[in-house]
Amino acid sequence: MFKPHVTVACVVHAEGQLLVVEETIDGVATWNQPAGHLEADETLIQAAERELYEETGIQASPQWLLRIHQWIAPDNTPFLRVLFALDLPSRLATAPQDSDIDRCWWLPPEQILQADNLRSPLVAESVRLWQSAERYPLSVLQAFQWPFCEGAPARDAC
Repeated sequence: MFKPHVTVACVVHAEGQLLVVEETIDGVATWNQPAGHLEADETLIQAAERELYEETGIQASPQWLLRIHQWIAPDNTPFLRVLFALDLPSRLATAPQDSDIDRCWWLPPEQILQADNLRSPLVAESVRLWQSAERYPLSVLQAFQWPFCEGAPARDAC
């Protein structure tokens, strides 16, 4: 059975710059958006909020859905990556909670696009999507709860 890894990522913007996290992979410092795997018993939006906090120390919620990518990594690992975006009023100080994150950087989008140390090609693609200004409302993502409470409106879970 095909079982792709489900991941979330956030393009975080403030004052004309984007936030990247730096982590060391096989001895090389690589850049990525704050990102990680969906865990049991959480929604995609909750996963994005959690990963953003764990990797940057910033508590914020996604504002838009940018894209859902289906991708096969070079090692043949299949992924479904749900990409979110959020704008902050200013660049916030970062304090990674996850020991795998070495540091965070606020960088101009062009610097990220020109970098040769991106974790995957999806990092640059995410920046390009953010630059396109195409946004989808978070309402397109819904966690389905069953069973519903008898007598309650259909969208209210027990």
